[in-house]
Amino acid sequence: MITLYGMSSSGNCYKLQLLMAQLGREYEWEEIDVTRGENLSPEFLAMNDRGKVPVMKLDDGRTMAESNAILNYLAQGTPLLPDDAWERAKTMQWMFFEQYSHEPYIAVSRFIHRFLPADHPRRASLATLKPFGDEALAAMERHLGRLPWFGGERYTIADIALFAYTHIAEDGGFDLGAYPHVERWIKRVRMQPGFVPMRDPASDPMPD
Repeated sequence: MITLYGMSSSGNCYKLQLLMAQLGREYEWEEIDVTRGENLSPEFLAMNDRGKVPVMKLDDGRTMAESNAILNYLAQGTPLLPDDAWERAKTMQWMFFEQYSHEPYIAVSRFIHRFLPADHPRRASLATLKPFGDEALAAMERHLGRLPWFGGERYTIADIALFAYTHIAEDGGFDLGAYPHVERWIKRVRMQPGFVPMRDPASDPMPD
């Protein structure tokens, strides 16, 4: 039995819950409340030196961190990770994009907008984050104007990775109405077999 450690309202943790639901796989979930420092306990740090959620633990005690690495591992041998080398690499391309060019701007903007007080000094960074977030959404829009999914012609873990924070990007001050292809893609993701919604995103304390 796989055990997943995470905070249900974290977008990066939600990726794993969505994947497991769509694969129909059983797993154990251990809620880690980062607002109470549970991710900094000696037990958790023994699994992930960075003290970040999510973390996956296998029956034999091996652990893995980083949401997209876990997605890649869990999707091996399933239709959500292509067998073809080119298609698989294109899927990974968009997963790298998500962590490098998308999440640092869209998820962080959402955190600042929703969970920091109006006079918090980090609000000064919103003006810098906004154009980079819009650039990421514009890149997604262009791609989706040509292909239905980020893996190409079919739904893959690249779509799961990007969906997690894109579908709640408006919480960070981004207007999804400006990206009609992205909006239609969000609807298509929600129609995929086994889809489950994010749990209580309003309580998400940080873009883990």
